[in-house]
Amino acid sequence: MFRHCRTFSHCVLKSQTNYVLSKPVRILLPWSPFTCTAYPHTHSTNIKMRSYLQYMKRKVKGAPAPPYNHVCQVGDPVLRSRAAAVEPGAIQDPEVQKVIKTLVKVMRKLECIGLSAPQIGVPLQILALEYPKKMLEDSSIASIEARGLVAVPLMIFVNPQLRVLDGRTVIFQEACESICGFSASVPRYVSVEVSGLNEKAEPVSWQASGWPARILQHEMDHLNGVLYIDRMNSKTFINVKWEEFNE
Repeated sequence: MFRHCRTFSHCVLKSQTNYVLSKPVRILLPWSPFTCTAYPHTHSTNIKMRSYLQYMKRKVKGAPAPPYNHVCQVGDPVLRSRAAAVEPGAIQDPEVQKVIKTLVKVMRKLECIGLSAPQIGVPLQILALEYPKKMLEDSSIASIEARGLVAVPLMIFVNPQLRVLDGRTVIFQEACESICGFSASVPRYVSVEVSGLNEKAEPVSWQASGWPARILQHEMDHLNGVLYIDRMNSKTFINVKWEEFNE
């Protein structure tokens, strides 16, 4: 069953109340790799200066509120909560429209091909995906054929529901803007169908296979508080820039 929330503000308030005691704590361990590249006191000074500047910025401007213009990172409780359904009559409200516009803006700014509302700090069942033709043209023919890449226009789904059309699974390396710098092999269903409402509160459905189907499954997971690291083959989990550390 979906949890319904009458307004975006009420939903965010509930999320913040539920997780106010769950803020992550950053701990600098003695074996931190920073000690290999810089003097400890230099690194410590940089952290203190950055923290002070962030503190002053918050004092002057106030703490930012969702929807954020950045992507929340793993450890943020919003990524582990089940997103609430949006009442159809509220989709056209300014608050929900702002979430949708921000979602698209952040997705395009980062040049990613899918993004969910929880990733910008809003625990609502909204996702967006887009695979521009230019991005497809920049891919190799081998990659297009192997992954089933196709151009996808901007699509918005509110309160989406996913149905598996082909239960076979395929495994490919997958990454996420909420787990920056890492990737892993993840199994996904070959083809799926998603149905829900668009940004105009109109009923929509779409059948997808190949890479678009993978995007949909990845973003649907976000709405259920699931990350790809929960489904990955842990032995394939890598830092995508690991080679640079050896140079």
